[in-house]
Amino acid sequence: MKILLVEDERPLAVAVTRLLTDVGWHVTWEGDGARGCQAALNEEFDLVILDVMLPSKNGWDILSDLRGARRIMPILMLTALEETEDKVKGLELGADDYLPKPFEVTELVARVKALLRRDKLNKGLIIRIADLEIDRKNRSVTRANKHISLTRREYDLLEALASNEGRVLSRETIQERVWTDEESFSNTVDVFIGTLRKKLDTPFEKKLIHTVHGFGYVLKSE
Repeated sequence: MKILLVEDERPLAVAVTRLLTDVGWHVTWEGDGARGCQAALNEEFDLVILDVMLPSKNGWDILSDLRGARRIMPILMLTALEETEDKVKGLELGADDYLPKPFEVTELVARVKALLRRDKLNKGLIIRIADLEIDRKNRSVTRANKHISLTRREYDLLEALASNEGRVLSRETIQERVWTDEESFSNTVDVFIGTLRKKLDTPFEKKLIHTVHGFGYVLKSE
């Protein structure tokens, strides 16, 4: 697990880094807000621990920039600010948890573990392929950050293809998974593939749904 710590208090940062490293996580420490923000935007981290009062760029702005860039890693705010409105502000901007200073190091580790467990569970509910994102819990779909409205059947078809990314599904397999025991015609799959393509592929340069002649259909980003 890779964790980014953005904290300007060196003694605290050293202690937290040592603690999290002992647990078995890889920690990157940045003491400057602007550099911390750039690191979070340029690299892949499993979790960010973010102070509010930072030089160059404060934690609120960093949090806003990360969520605006659709960086969805869990973010734990560390701050000496204890006012309720400050906590509310952080949560509204997209923070996942809030730990006021001073804190017990055991509580920090427990919160980090909880956030990582929750993130692992949530990732199982999200399918991402290229710029396509499928929220399986809410049955919602976006592509390039644009919401795509699908019928129930179109969504079921898309999820069946996306759950088997890169794998060719025959028409018969799709019928069994999407239409189950309901009656469908021989060209039903082709018709729904066509309507799904109009919504999912036609407005975009990169096509995701591909026909494999003689076999069926596959969803892949190449």
